[in-house]
Amino acid sequence: MEVTLLGTGAPAGLPSPGCPCAACARALGPEARTATALLIDGVLLLDLTPGTALSAARAGTSLGGVRQVLLSHPHSGPLPEPPPGLPPPVRLPDGRELALLTGHRVRAVAVDVPGTGYAVTGPDGGRLLYLPPGAAPAGNGDGPPYDLCLLDVTGRPDALAGLRAAGATALTTDLVAVHIGHGVPPGAELHRRLAAAGTRAVPDGTTVTVGDFRHVPDLPRRTLVLGGARSGKSAEAERRLAAFPGVTYVATGGRRADDPEWTARVAAHRERRPASWTTAETCDLVPLLADGDGPPLLIDCLALWLTDAMDAAGAWDGPPRGLAERTSALAAAVRATRRTVVLVSNEVGSGVVPATRAGRLFRDELGRLNAAVAAECEHVLLAVAGTVLPLRG
Repeated sequence: MEVTLLGTGAPAGLPSPGCPCAACARALGPEARTATALLIDGVLLLDLTPGTALSAARAGTSLGGVRQVLLSHPHSGPLPEPPPGLPPPVRLPDGRELALLTGHRVRAVAVDVPGTGYAVTGPDGGRLLYLPPGAAPAGNGDGPPYDLCLLDVTGRPDALAGLRAAGATALTTDLVAVHIGHGVPPGAELHRRLAAAGTRAVPDGTTVTVGDFRHVPDLPRRTLVLGGARSGKSAEAERRLAAFPGVTYVATGGRRADDPEWTARVAAHRERRPASWTTAETCDLVPLLADGDGPPLLIDCLALWLTDAMDAAGAWDGPPRGLAERTSALAAAVRATRRTVVLVSNEVGSGVVPATRAGRLFRDELGRLNAAVAAECEHVLLAVAGTVLPLRG
């Protein structure tokens, strides 16, 4: 079964008409996208968009063999006029199944927003799932994992997390992002974010063979995200795991009941995280990293872990006792862990030399800790002004 992506963009396309944002201004060449529409084996069209016939011609194919046109989501205005010869577009009710004479079988999948997803099985047995923009399945998946999933990864990473939790995807599932709009900068940044989630984007007009797994990105297992205050490092770390189920968020800062500002910070972090994540408030990181069967870990942050370690070592008032050993043990645990882990830490040393002994000591120890942990990570990123720069990986 072959799928030609006549468009891969959000309903308004990318660039969005009349939008002056930087993302739209940079959406040039292969990063320019018309509204998402799929042509399956030349006989089944999923979503009818303006200029469908022209998009097909640009992709080197024709709509002459289309036997069924299905819509996945409501349109804000009147439906585009179908090209001559196409059957009228319809939307299947949730749960309804449709069999084509060509051997394709289509099942309407309920989603959690207005619209309908479609599970398509080809004559060769290949299975794909297509979800409308901003949608996640409304129930648990059934049957074996899909060979190909096309969904709004940038807008609804939790939809992919739900599919993974339900066993609807496997390591061999090809995950392709569609409905791409200007919410994510195009170009290298878009592809970097998608690769971190084990997904990919393709230009309009690309034909994907269902069951061809050569393009599945390698998922990063250990990642260190560095950055200064309000640099976007925590948001980047959370974004990297948003498409995975059951993440454990490890908060090393603990609770400070007498500090309302700190409480507000913690609450803001918690509200930003997916509801399916669990939280562990601890600085005892080595046992968590040693648990090879656990879900992905997000550890935020190493600077607060170091503060706790220096407190325990009595480092503020005299020579530290056992601090180097604790730092080495943490780095060794990161090296040995079999879990997917994203660690967050503050980047230090770029500004004025601290005026106090304690400040200079903390700066030096955090620099050593960052270097030791970075040496054990496949991916190291630096967040600056909300922009993420890959340092390794």
